[in-house]
Amino acid sequence: MPKKGSKKMLEKITNQSKKVITELLETAKLHEGDLVVIGCSSSEIGGFNIGSHSAYDIALAVFQGIYPILKEHKIDIACQCCEHLNRALIVEREVALKHGFEIVSVVPKPKAGGSWATSAYENLTDPVAVEFIKADAGLDIGSTLIGMHLKHVAVPVRLFNNRIGEAPVTAARTRPKYIGGPRAQYE
Repeated sequence: MPKKGSKKMLEKITNQSKKVITELLETAKLHEGDLVVIGCSSSEIGGFNIGSHSAYDIALAVFQGIYPILKEHKIDIACQCCEHLNRALIVEREVALKHGFEIVSVVPKPKAGGSWATSAYENLTDPVAVEFIKADAGLDIGSTLIGMHLKHVAVPVRLFNNRIGEAPVTAARTRPKYIGGPRAQYE
């Protein structure tokens, strides 16, 4: 890993982020209009314990890698805040309205909401905060616990590109629930 805080390190983080989101899109077979939740610990990416070294430049490097690719594929993004904002999410206002999410009043900051949510809030077109979503897929960068924001049933997605900086990346997609008895057919 290049020296912490260096331009080269941030470029590497952006490139790793591009690879991770591209692999998720290919593997999870997402469609236009689907919603992807992303939790991200800039501390973990930088090699520190979650919540201990929030770094806006690192979070922005991740955002710059992920967001343009999702936008290109017309897939919506939800950026999870840290536990200080009860893991609320930052989305575009049009996404909140489209999905019927209740908008709440809060503006994330690096030490209250986290650098990831702050970078999203400062770079989306018309950002708002919401409390609850049910996403179609997700990326958990640095053990931020995104499971509460996924639809039932979550299915693990094994990624070859499973690290950004020093942080492990866990991915998931969702599928409809199987219901019915022994005569039910699912595919």
